[in-house]
Amino acid sequence: MESPQPQQQQQQGPKKRGRKPKPKEEKEQQQQQSASKMKEGKKAHQPSVDEKYTQWKSLVPVLYDWLANHNLVWPSLSCRWGPQLEQATYKNRQRLYLSEQTDGSVPNTLVIANCEVVKPRVAAAEHISQFNEEARSPFVKKYKTIIHPGEVNRIRELPQSSRIVATHTDSPDVLIWDVEAQPNRHAVLGATHSRPDLILTGHQDNAEFALAMCPTEPYVLSGGKDKSVVLWSIQDHITTMATDPTKSPGSGGSIIKQNKPGEGNDKAADGPSLGPRGVFCGHEDTVEDVTFCPSSAQEFCSVGDDSCLILWDARVGTGPTVKVEKAHNADLHCVDWNPHDDNLILTGSADHTVRMFDRRNLTSNGIGSPIYKFEGHKAAVLCVQWSPDKSSVFGSSAEDGLLNIWDYDKVGKKVERASRSPSAPAGLFFQHAGHRDKVVDFHWNASDPWTAVSVSDDCDTTGGGGTLQIWRMSDLIYRPEEEVLAELEKFKSHVISCATKA
Repeated sequence: MESPQPQQQQQQGPKKRGRKPKPKEEKEQQQQQSASKMKEGKKAHQPSVDEKYTQWKSLVPVLYDWLANHNLVWPSLSCRWGPQLEQATYKNRQRLYLSEQTDGSVPNTLVIANCEVVKPRVAAAEHISQFNEEARSPFVKKYKTIIHPGEVNRIRELPQSSRIVATHTDSPDVLIWDVEAQPNRHAVLGATHSRPDLILTGHQDNAEFALAMCPTEPYVLSGGKDKSVVLWSIQDHITTMATDPTKSPGSGGSIIKQNKPGEGNDKAADGPSLGPRGVFCGHEDTVEDVTFCPSSAQEFCSVGDDSCLILWDARVGTGPTVKVEKAHNADLHCVDWNPHDDNLILTGSADHTVRMFDRRNLTSNGIGSPIYKFEGHKAAVLCVQWSPDKSSVFGSSAEDGLLNIWDYDKVGKKVERASRSPSAPAGLFFQHAGHRDKVVDFHWNASDPWTAVSVSDDCDTTGGGGTLQIWRMSDLIYRPEEEVLAELEKFKSHVISCATKA
């Protein structure tokens, strides 16, 4: 099914995070500038991006249990895991959601890929670092293409049924897709857009990045340039097949109900639309990110360019429940709520830091200090996410090209002070340095412990394209020290026993 674009995109200035790839002439000019900068850097004896990358790649067999590198022709500003499709002896097959942010020569797309996730302790150490940066990975195969109305800035999947996906573009609307029921399209210049299964209306200006799906109910949350946070319930638009385990991915038929003529706010040929359940006002600038409380569909929080962290409760009203006026010293880009402990909230900012707040310490008069500031990035933090595998662990990615993995349980402990170098930031225990440009998004895999997907927009280093990496750090890094030492002793005993028998 095809249609015109849902809502006319409003002309805006350049986005702060991510941009369209540059035309060829600009790319060449940018590459020349980049080359001259690298020469200057070498003169000053500063390691270049490529030198740092080469050093990282040499350590891959030691640091990682598995890693796959996938070159992207067009950058993707978001990456998300979908449902697991199949489990086999040595690997699992799983959906992966990406996008293609093009320069206009071909349409922007939402990409559904199939990913082969190699199981722990299967990949040979000497093989995982033998990849070509310019090649596509054999572990990632494109399954379906949806022609998206405008570039895809953010992708979020519905936890109750991860075949339902929400996307943000440069418009006030949120687009809802049943990716399994959507037809596969060929992205060529002039092709009409795919027709969204549902269009969520309610913003008065473009909503580009702030997007979340509720873990407990089929609710969608969004923030935008209109300084508002908008909440929708799509419960009435999803059939019981959404939670039917017998309905396998790819079995066809949309699980999103279509409005009957005269129902809802139909936009004629654009597809069915749905108005908001609530519009929440309290920010004084663009809302950059939103997230739900893991235990309540009525509670959520948001961050924005006004440096504020705001907590909301839909049961109380449309005004802030708690507003932290100066959560950071600059714009806030991202927020995440701990799924294991709903008192803890993470925020990331253009001030290069990640801060952790305890909502029990926050008051309605705007006073609230973070319980810890994590300082390990050298540029704006773009994404934060708690690990599903350990309650005290989280990741943060930034414009410095790094994805840092932290454990707040280790902050200030004697064990940590003894094991880490004096210059290492407190709580930092792993650094994924496989990207050579800003890491715009990452997502922990809930189906495969300690496995993550991350994506970088490589416009600044290579003039275009992006890099997708799927990786799992060695379990020797995150397992308890005493457990690792005990295993090492067993290994030593085994070697001695074999030597004695020989």
